[in-house]
Amino acid sequence: MVFLEKLILPDSEQEYRLAQRRRAENGGPFGYLENGYPCMLFPERGLRELDFEAVTILAGGNGSGKSTLLHVLAEKLSLARQAPHNGGELFAPYAAACRVRFGLDEEGEPLSLPEGSRLIASDDVFEYMLAARGSNERVAADTERAREEYAALKYGETVRFAGLEDYEAVRAQLLARQRSRRRFAHAAAGREVRLRSNGETALRFFEHALKEGRLYLLDEPENSLSPSMQRKLKGLLEEMARYGGCQFVIATHSPFLLALRGGKLYDLDACPVTVRPWWELEGPRAYFEFFEENRGRFCPRR
Repeated sequence: MVFLEKLILPDSEQEYRLAQRRRAENGGPFGYLENGYPCMLFPERGLRELDFEAVTILAGGNGSGKSTLLHVLAEKLSLARQAPHNGGELFAPYAAACRVRFGLDEEGEPLSLPEGSRLIASDDVFEYMLAARGSNERVAADTERAREEYAALKYGETVRFAGLEDYEAVRAQLLARQRSRRRFAHAAAGREVRLRSNGETALRFFEHALKEGRLYLLDEPENSLSPSMQRKLKGLLEEMARYGGCQFVIATHSPFLLALRGGKLYDLDACPVTVRPWWELEGPRAYFEFFEENRGRFCPRR
């Protein structure tokens, strides 16, 4: 599914006008500009527009603008996001100056952005893991207190009901005497979130976060994932794009995600920025050359 068909970025002249307008706001003819980001990032690379497919991949080194494009898109489309982004005084005006075009439905009418579409950054996954660990620590502490309370309630003196002020105490004692220590502790303190390795937890995050029929912007989703986990994420994304009606725009360094089936890949390191196959990129070729140099270790002569 292609909900978002095109992004058109401001050209050099439009960027200049944005900067001049901001300078005027900062002091008239003698105004200043504290931070011009993200202006002057893409025109010099010959990038004016992006055409999207069901899977579009943004590849490039650090500072190439991969994440910037995702966050500009998120700002333009008012997508939900948790992670903060590199902003600046021109970021919102720059995003407003961008233009987008949506795909068409079967009757030729423009599609609307699906509710629940969002940007997911690697920081979101880290925040999920930290929040889960913090919750587990609280549950563990509450569980210990509940176990102590359980013994006092179950084997202590029976609470007498004399009025409404005794209701909670009587109810707690009845629960303690009707349930096992474990069931009482779970009812009182809750259950811990089951966490495994960082990679397994990160993959589980994506399995639960991705819903059918939505647009997702993914900023380096491979962080925390081992190569085998990256391959599993690749399979999940391909399945959600092919059978789940999702559209993905992904910024990544992972050779596995660069090779997503059917993906349209923009090389942001090229000047001008161009569409090319993943095996021509510098990153995957560096891996290839390394393994070629060590081929004998993987395929020893007999």
